[in-house]
Amino acid sequence: MKTSIQVLKPYFRVEETLYQIRECLERGWSGMGYKTEEFESEWKRYSGFVNAHFLNSATSGLHLAVNIFKSRLGWQDGDEIISTPLTFVSTNHAIMYERMNPVFADVDEKTLCLDPESVKRSITKKTRAVIYVGIGGNAAGYKEIKDICRKNGLVLILDAAHMAGTKWKDDGCQVGHDSDCAVFSFQAVKNCPSGDAGIICFKEKEFDTAARKLAWLGIDKNTYARYSESSYKWRYDVDEIGFKYHGNSIMASLCLVSLKYLDEDNAYRRKLANIYLEELSRVDWIELINHSDDILSSRHTLQILVEERDDFIDRISEFGVYCGVHYVDNRQYRPYQFSEIKPDSAAKVSERLVSLPLHLNLTEEDVRYICERILKIF
Repeated sequence: MKTSIQVLKPYFRVEETLYQIRECLERGWSGMGYKTEEFESEWKRYSGFVNAHFLNSATSGLHLAVNIFKSRLGWQDGDEIISTPLTFVSTNHAIMYERMNPVFADVDEKTLCLDPESVKRSITKKTRAVIYVGIGGNAAGYKEIKDICRKNGLVLILDAAHMAGTKWKDDGCQVGHDSDCAVFSFQAVKNCPSGDAGIICFKEKEFDTAARKLAWLGIDKNTYARYSESSYKWRYDVDEIGFKYHGNSIMASLCLVSLKYLDEDNAYRRKLANIYLEELSRVDWIELINHSDDILSSRHTLQILVEERDDFIDRISEFGVYCGVHYVDNRQYRPYQFSEIKPDSAAKVSERLVSLPLHLNLTEEDVRYICERILKIF
């Protein structure tokens, strides 16, 4: 038995990864291009997205999505994007970066995903988009919210940071093809891990083209495109003010290996999650978070609701089991205190939410040990 069990922990195939990185070092190309282009192709083949641009983080991708839609579709400062307060702050920072206003719809207490009825009630004349967050790899309510967006002429942005490999059971497709833009994270503890990276997948080619330019400071040709073994074309143009959001070949090397095993790894995560669900379903003081029945979830997290959350985390840590919270209601943070914390589901679950350890370094025995400790202590 492990002396300590972390809530999240990266897992890498070290030798395969070092082989990919070695190719970068031997070629002398560790930056944008080369492996980043290879990974984009492999991601599109795996996921079915038509467009995909590799970035340095999902946070950068979310900001690019809001920035590009705002500038290309004529959105104004002060316009609104419906979002969830129960998410990592990157989701809502991306809205604030562009001087737009996040409007917090409520979540469904059983799934932690946006409640479609609350989304409907949150629409105003200033609403321009909805950001749906697939928390933990879940997709509950996604189809209903997509339909709401279509009926009301709203852009649908999918924050898919937890959703690499979350697929519909009926067709086996990656969730998100019918969004206007989907952004995935490949940060170290995510399901397709690197050090830190992400990818942005626009439905429309013109927005993908814009993302490639804006992610490279507004420059019209990246360095890799201007380079060949026999020449280097130094001249380029800068059409607009952009950002330094592009990914690099070292991070793409890690992602190339991780992607090979993504379905296998997600299946193992689901296996561990099912042990948790079976063992803890017999405990009436624990509420289990449900993932929708129509998906194969990536199972990025295993979340439960308990009373006296902080006491629970402290007591289980005495046995070397370290839990987390994904996430705190963003309305508790200073930048979002303009939005009153109502006695809604998001506020209630934020005070009771716990993430139990779930990652590829765990064994089935580890999970059963965690469940035994929980039952014995409480």
